[in-house]
Amino acid sequence: MIKPATVQGLQSPLQSQLQDLTTLDLAQALAERLTLTEGDWHRLKGNRLVRSREQAAAALVFLLLDQPEEALTRLQQASGWLDRSLSAPPCPDHGR
Repeated sequence: MIKPATVQGLQSPLQSQLQDLTTLDLAQALAERLTLTEGDWHRLKGNRLVRSREQAAAALVFLLLDQPEEALTRLQQASGWLDRSLSAPPCPDHGR
């Protein structure tokens, strides 16, 4: 039986590339990927899972930057989205 290529030191190209990145680089990339863009804001502003993921990823970045207070704020916001104690603010463009 043939074993997967990752056995005994063989790595996929992606694994090799990821090893060149720091943990902070990876966390920042994840946070950027999960951040709502201006174009998605209206569609996803009230999506609790999306907003919670966004805040949790930001919290990880702040933890890695040794900023625990800021990380805690983001974790509390992530929790607030999940427990429904937070809701989306109104659109800034509609308030003008």
